[in-house]
Amino acid sequence: MSAIEEARKRLGELFIIGFQGLDLSDETSAFLSQAQIGGVLLFTQNYENPAQLGELTNQIQECRSQLPLWICVDHEGGKVQRFKTSFTKIPEAQKIGATNSPKLAFEIAEMMAKELKAVGVNVNFCPVADILTNPKNPVMNSRTFGNTEELVTKMVTAMVRGHLLHGVQPCVKHFPGHGDTSLDSHLALPRVDTPLETLQNREFKPFIKAFKSHCAMVMTAHILNPGLDPTYPATLSKKTIQEVFKKSLRFTPLIISDDLEMKAITDHFGPEDAPRLAIEAGCDLLIYRSEAAARHAYEALLKNIDSEKLSAELVLAASEHSRQVKSKVLCPYTPVSVTDLTHKIGTTEHRELVQRV
Repeated sequence: MSAIEEARKRLGELFIIGFQGLDLSDETSAFLSQAQIGGVLLFTQNYENPAQLGELTNQIQECRSQLPLWICVDHEGGKVQRFKTSFTKIPEAQKIGATNSPKLAFEIAEMMAKELKAVGVNVNFCPVADILTNPKNPVMNSRTFGNTEELVTKMVTAMVRGHLLHGVQPCVKHFPGHGDTSLDSHLALPRVDTPLETLQNREFKPFIKAFKSHCAMVMTAHILNPGLDPTYPATLSKKTIQEVFKKSLRFTPLIISDDLEMKAITDHFGPEDAPRLAIEAGCDLLIYRSEAAARHAYEALLKNIDSEKLSAELVLAASEHSRQVKSKVLCPYTPVSVTDLTHKIGTTEHRELVQRV
């Protein structure tokens, strides 16, 4: 098999996609299995109760080929918690940070991971490793642990260790730091002028300590920093990912794009070019919150592989990186037992823990 044929076959591994509904439609199920999609991202629209969610994640994993799928969620706490009814209500990061207690942060992360693992979720896009250097930040304010590198670093590393202890992969976000923005990247392309030296001495430190604590995933930010790259935001920037992240930080976690349907990307780089640019920049996994946009990007990338506009070797390298991490952290796979979820989710013990915050 040629490299192009192999890249076409393995392209789906690079996608993490959202979809509609409380169970898998035949069309979604076929796309997951036939394209060998790497993972899914669950939202409120996919959740009714823990038993339904456990059945859904089992159904998703039935679409796997050799390796399990990444089953991901944004479960930070506060306003970013997709599963609410029956699940323990997680305090926002700002309140956890205000306790100044890494021990308490660790225990909360343990609890979060236990509840997610019970329903078959294996990746949490958490913790937020951004430092709130701009108090007027419209999107990150309550989602960060604080405004100093020291506080954010110790909270982030505690949260990472708590997740890993119970078999859920944490993903630190948003590299190279979203704390100094004044625009919401869901709606526009933020610009940050923080120089590289400041970033290295401040913003990068929580990420570096997270990787030293064995965090295997990092999410990029849709932020333009002219000091790093005057043309492309971090998600699409070879200079940021290849030169700054991989060469200077010397860590090799899976690099995951933030949602490529956010306006910071779609309004400036287009639905066909953006996924190619992200892969060329060094992203291993691409997030699409909707199945329709994921299908569109998938077809565009197939054409780019065929025309050799996108290197087959880059696709194969990203796919292999994801597979290696999956083999290490998701195997052996065990389906969810939906009969005893009430004893694992929203327990009195868990509610009492968050009351301490």
